[in-house]
Parts: sequence; C-alpha cells; structure tokens
Amino acid sequence: MRFLKNNVWTLTALLFLFCVVMVDQASAASVFGTAKDKLQQLFKNAKTVLFVIGGFGLIALAFQAIFGKVKWPWFAALAFGLAVVAAAGAIVDYAVNTADTGGTVSGDLGDSLGGISGQ
Repeated sequence: MRFLKNNVWTLTALLFLFCVVMVDQASAASVFGTAKDKLQQLFKNAKTVLFVIGGFGLIALAFQAIFGKVKWPWFAALAFGLAVVAAAGAIVDYAVNTADTGGTVSGDLGDSLGGISGQ
C-alpha cells in the first residue's frame, strides 16, 4: 500500500501514456463489428459441433427405431431439429438484412442445406 501512495503520480502518468499509445488502434476498431464477426464465427463453429453430435445421434436413433427400442417420432424430431439449425443462418441473414440489401441475403451466416438462402 505504501508503494502505491508513493508512486501514484508515476503510475498515473504511465497509465495515461499507455492509453495515448493504444488509442489509435482502439478507435480504429469497431466494437460492434468485431463482436458481430466473433458471434458469426461462434455460430458457425457451434453449428459444426452440433451437426457432428446430431449426426451420431441420428444414426443411433435410426438403429434403435428400426429395432423398436425408441419411437419413430424421436428420430423425426431430431432430423427436423437438425434441418432447422441448418437453415437458421439463412433465416437470420434474411431477417437482419432486408432493409439494407433490398431483401436479398448477404450470406454472412449462411446455411447448410445448400441453395435455400436464395443465392
């Protein structure tokens, strides 16, 4: 505590100098643009993981449904859920960019169904 009391002005000057040096990069970067890019990348990566796990689950439910261990609606629900997740990116792109692009899809998030995005 004594160190802080004795060096408060030195630490304040160093903090001010650090802020002045870093302000150029901080002001140039768009916070919301960076957040948008990171969230899009997170959505794509999460969708990939979900498809891998969902694919194994779909195969397991198919075998169990064939042999009568689970009901067929469970298999259909998982297949429909994976289709909704595959189209979610195109739906979000369409909903977000209708005013900016005249109703066309920008393709930032994309879809996994192929061709459903309207491009």
